[in-house]
Amino acid sequence: MLLLVDDNLDAFDVEAAMPLLSGQRREKIALLANADDRRESAAAYILLREALGKEYGLADAPVFEYGDYGKPFLQGAEGIHFSMSHCRQAVVCAVADFPLGVDVESLRPYNERLARYTMNDEELSRIESSPLPEVEFVRLWTMKEAVAKLSGRGINNLKNLLTEFEGCIECVEELERGYVYSVAY
Repeated sequence: MLLLVDDNLDAFDVEAAMPLLSGQRREKIALLANADDRRESAAAYILLREALGKEYGLADAPVFEYGDYGKPFLQGAEGIHFSMSHCRQAVVCAVADFPLGVDVESLRPYNERLARYTMNDEELSRIESSPLPEVEFVRLWTMKEAVAKLSGRGINNLKNLLTEFEGCIECVEELERGYVYSVAY
């Protein structure tokens, strides 16, 4: 597995990146109204392109197809799996020859109502007993999102998503940079 992270998004030039994007990705980015969303989406794609070049020697701009629940996969590259995610502080991309999922989220103030809706009792206890509940919530949230992306079925049974998962999850907290990311495989 190759995992790449870019948390220097302020320096990312969307216009300079446009020729490196597939037509499919350029169309998607053109539909995004927010400049930050366009930058993050383009940066995530460029990171994917870099990872595919490093790990598999692929030079062409990747084109996506989509599974039944919307999970993207690479057109014409069976056996290569990828996942990418972005937030205001960072973009993350992973490629491998096995299924995986990644998620990155910005740190934000703890929202107890959202936590009660998305977390089970054990997870709520972990959050509430943490010296940094906002970090623990985002940590658990990224783990759930990564598992959902791995499965390709989206988020369902949200509260028990992690307890039913039998794979591996790695979580990295970049507190000084303001984000957390998780990789599930």
